[in-house]
Amino acid sequence: MSLPANGLELRSTITSGGELKLELVEVPIRALEAGEVLIKVEAAPINPSDLGLLTGPADVSTATAGGTPDRPTVTAHVPAQRLPFVAARHDESMTVGNEGAGTVIAAGAGGEALIGKRVAAIGGSMYAQYRIARIAECFPLPHGATAAEGASAFVNPLTALAMVETMRAEGHSALVHTAAASNLGQMLNRICIADGVRLVNIVRSEAQAAILRDLGASYIVDSSSESFDSDLADVLTETGATIAFDAIGGGTLANRILRGMETAANRKATTYSRYGSSVHKQVYIYGALDLGPTPLDRSYGLAWGVSGFLLTPFLMKAGAETVGRMRARVAAELTTTFASNYTATISLREVLDPATLQAYSRKATGEKYLIDPSR
Repeated sequence: MSLPANGLELRSTITSGGELKLELVEVPIRALEAGEVLIKVEAAPINPSDLGLLTGPADVSTATAGGTPDRPTVTAHVPAQRLPFVAARHDESMTVGNEGAGTVIAAGAGGEALIGKRVAAIGGSMYAQYRIARIAECFPLPHGATAAEGASAFVNPLTALAMVETMRAEGHSALVHTAAASNLGQMLNRICIADGVRLVNIVRSEAQAAILRDLGASYIVDSSSESFDSDLADVLTETGATIAFDAIGGGTLANRILRGMETAANRKATTYSRYGSSVHKQVYIYGALDLGPTPLDRSYGLAWGVSGFLLTPFLMKAGAETVGRMRARVAAELTTTFASNYTATISLREVLDPATLQAYSRKATGEKYLIDPSR
């Protein structure tokens, strides 16, 4: 088949003057090197981590359409107090899209066997009609799997598996997860149910709790309930969970989780210590649904920690055997354990529609948008 000379890709720029600009840019497709393949992208999800680059700290309620029907643009205001946090990317046109899936239409030396195969890929720049990827960044999808089924095969599945791997490696026996009814949270529940891991799910509404009950979740607490703190302490006592993964980031939730863990530890203590329990309590913040501060009142003794968690550093430290085992499980359970549900599928041009932008920027639990650049 004749290969395209050019392709459209989505670019995001934040100017030093405080403006976000999203646009479609036509870029030439270069010759492939050994170990590379050319993918016609057919599906790429909008994950919260993608929004961190796509829209950054911009106020999307100020989004305004521009450009032409063929080359639409959208601009939005970036509040002055947030602008310093993205100084390193000022005035740089950046590609977007952590992961996606599509069909390999050409290959450099060593990749010929993938031509015609549908693959999932990671590594950025997936919000584009075509993407050149290293073979190591791809894995062939199971026979019959669609691009939509393979589009989210990396970030959420591997992050959910990494949480369980981290729990075990650090000597914990159960874990806590916030924003638990999200696509990632539902995957984590399926993993924990299958593997016999006790999982405490923190949700923000009865509707979210119902989603998890339907999956078979055993431990669910609602942070909007007046009895949340006591309910949380009760399930932490029952499960013994001493590690949490927090998708919220800002606000008091991390602090309340640590308090609950300390309460649970003290209920099981046989002697009093003025320093608090000696049980280590750990919260990893991996999301930023709340951009505000994370206050810690240190009312949980001295054996505790709060730090960030990101998939890429975990994979770099985990080693080839662990990563290979995780990827093999994702491939084997792609349409079951690691299935994703999408609210809507949109084109690259629709990504730049202000109303659609505001919809996918809500990061609402249970809502996930998929981009099909081939539309």
